[in-house]
Amino acid sequence: MENKKASSFVFAIIAIILGTTLYKQFDFEKLTFEKPALAALYIIVFLFSIFVLIRNAKKGSAK
Repeated sequence: MENKKASSFVFAIIAIILGTTLYKQFDFEKLTFEKPALAALYIIVFLFSIFVLIRNAKKGSAK
């Protein structure tokens, strides 16, 4: 049980950091990223961390 809480906390921190980084790197005038390859990697890891958070939340609410 504590392992789920710890992993949820870690993935929440990762999601927050990557979300703010993606927001800062996005150019809203040109609708592009400063470094597209790095942004693609950030998006993949960001989406994975959100997926893990949602999956853990669903498992916790089902019990």
